[in-house]
Amino acid sequence: MARTSLISAQLVFRAFKYTVYTLLTLNIFLFFQEESLATAQTFSQGMSLENIIQGFAATIDTGAWVLLLLLFELETSVLDDQVLRNKRVQTGFLVVRAFSYSFILYACYGYISKILLTYNISPFLVEDTCSLIGQGFSSIDTLDEYPPLDAQSCSRLAETGLYKLNAQQVIGSASDWQAIQWLAWVDVINSVTWITVVAILEVDVWLQLRDRFSGLVMAVSKYLKMALYSILLAAAVYWWFLGDILDFWDSFLWIVAFFFIELNLFQWQAETEADAPTATLG
Repeated sequence: MARTSLISAQLVFRAFKYTVYTLLTLNIFLFFQEESLATAQTFSQGMSLENIIQGFAATIDTGAWVLLLLLFELETSVLDDQVLRNKRVQTGFLVVRAFSYSFILYACYGYISKILLTYNISPFLVEDTCSLIGQGFSSIDTLDEYPPLDAQSCSRLAETGLYKLNAQQVIGSASDWQAIQWLAWVDVINSVTWITVVAILEVDVWLQLRDRFSGLVMAVSKYLKMALYSILLAAAVYWWFLGDILDFWDSFLWIVAFFFIELNLFQWQAETEADAPTATLG
């Protein structure tokens, strides 16, 4: 009976884990949908190849991260050590890693570029803001939402000093632009923090495969990642308070997903120690 309950619990846990992974995969399409609407306004004059990373940074970033997450899942839970030490497997994983990290770093560059884009504004003088309705102008809602100017938004903006995105027809008040600049900074901080987390995880996996993952290394890794996960949680809470549900939901799922990877690593370490030969007194 106890064994049956244990097996059932493991199946439920595994089902929950892979449900989270599936939801993260779905987020790729949700971000693409959101960013497609945003780029229709911020790049209304057309997009170059260079603009794609600015406009679709979250989509590209999420896709690359999902691929990397599956790689970590294979390494820390699915495949055994003997398979992981196979040269062909290592080469294949190295290729996938290089592919994923190139897009993750490229997306990080995209977030930085988006910050620069939000600062590329200048004062916009107009006597009647509502006269711009129907002329292709958009207002600011969030970092990735720029709805067409309407009667409600123009009446709000009429009482403030306006700033316009250079070479584009996106207008907003100084506080509107400041708000999305803060959001852009949070995106960069979040991206850099996640890159640091996986860099530490890569070291953990490398040491584990070489039986060098000592207690001291585990402790240092643990406290470093606790600090980094705290930053990531703070970013998620910030998005929640701003009502940016998609970014909050995505961030929350990623924290949960990498919690599973941390559990996998902990179990992997415990199994390695259990399988290690014990010393005997002569």
